[in-house]
Amino acid sequence: MATLENDTAAHAVHEAVGHGMAHGLPEVIFGWDPMIVSSVILCLAYVFIISERINRAVVALLGAGLMIMLGVLNQELAVGGIDFNTIFLLIGMMVIVGIMKDSGVFQYVAILAAKSVRGNPRALLAVLSIITAVFSALLDNVTTVMLIVPITLLLTEQLKLNPYIFLVAQIFSSNIGGMATLIGDPPNILIGSALGFSFMDFIQNTAPIAAILMVVMIVFFDLVWGRKMSTTLKAKAHLLRYKPEEALTDKPLLMKSLFVLALVIFGFVWGHGHGIEPGTTALTGAALLMLLNIYKYDPEKQTHKVHDALGRVEWETIFFFMGLFMLVYGVEHAGVLAILGEKLLTVTGGDMATTGIVVLWSSAVFSAIIDNIPFVATMIPLLESTAPTFGGTENMGPLWWCLAIGACLGGNGSIIAASANVMVASFAERAGHRISFVKFLKLAFPMMLATIAIAHVYVQYMYFGGF
Repeated sequence: MATLENDTAAHAVHEAVGHGMAHGLPEVIFGWDPMIVSSVILCLAYVFIISERINRAVVALLGAGLMIMLGVLNQELAVGGIDFNTIFLLIGMMVIVGIMKDSGVFQYVAILAAKSVRGNPRALLAVLSIITAVFSALLDNVTTVMLIVPITLLLTEQLKLNPYIFLVAQIFSSNIGGMATLIGDPPNILIGSALGFSFMDFIQNTAPIAAILMVVMIVFFDLVWGRKMSTTLKAKAHLLRYKPEEALTDKPLLMKSLFVLALVIFGFVWGHGHGIEPGTTALTGAALLMLLNIYKYDPEKQTHKVHDALGRVEWETIFFFMGLFMLVYGVEHAGVLAILGEKLLTVTGGDMATTGIVVLWSSAVFSAIIDNIPFVATMIPLLESTAPTFGGTENMGPLWWCLAIGACLGGNGSIIAASANVMVASFAERAGHRISFVKFLKLAFPMMLATIAIAHVYVQYMYFGGF
């Protein structure tokens, strides 16, 4: 029976490839094989992205341009391959957070936390980790570390502590916390947008394991490093002189920002059942916050403030995503991912549980080697090609949650595995505390594997009927 199902799935995959080749695929230059051309372009792009020798946005856009110039895609197909819901969601949230941070709320929370534990290093390690995880879930993990890491470096300097283990804890916290929600981590945004998952879908499926892993991580970091930390009474006294309320530089802006953020999160939850995509909600929220922030000024000042708000968008990241979508769509349209999907079914025998566990572990390991964003962007259409075996995309929920969990946790495996990690390393190096690739890998990769082992137990009981 299983063999018959696999044969049927394989036939469906071949039909899908043939259909794609026969409908709308441009003629590749010199009559070259589009599968080979698209695969070479994608692999070369990934090599340069991983090496970090050339800016990743430039690499992705050049690769996308080659897909069009060499005839793998035409411009219409390439633009059609861009997931604008993801693009709009990223831009909207970047604008909201960019305006919100001018209120000083993030510095306020971090300083208040440090004072609440009276400068105790052991407690500070735990509380900063929790703050990072919560903000990563509600905003996004890249923005969170951009705001929290400089404060962490300041606090550890005041307490005369080595910031290294604080930064490692924040990398883990940002990726684990980001895993909890639709907007927390770029891989989740990609998966949620492509499959139509709602904000609450992630809360129900990935938030529980995120909470479990945060508890495990905090206990582990405390037992191994936290209990060995100490500082002087003089350093504590200096830190306790900080006044958190002085960090709140614009309370009216804070109220406006929290109001809009609450509306946006409500929109994520409510909009899913009413045909409103998260990207639309985020962009509308960003426009509303800009309106609340500029309406009382003259037109010239309004223009200046809008330019400033839009300047907070990480356009490099946005164009990287756009180029990446076109790159991956070229490979998908050429039929490469459908064939790889067929190979995956051959390896797993078309069994849902086996496929899910393979996706979980392979996502973690490969995401530690490659940035988890391009990996997930490639895996989504690959897994979609296996849908006939599992009775359609609507029955593949467990596989998507395995992909989300594996990719987000795999982001902890190396310093280049996730955008948040790269951001932490950048801030640390500028502050004179360089995080070397090998040193981080020796500590983080085994810890990442341990979190995946816990996640394995979780997905086995949640989706595959236990052991």
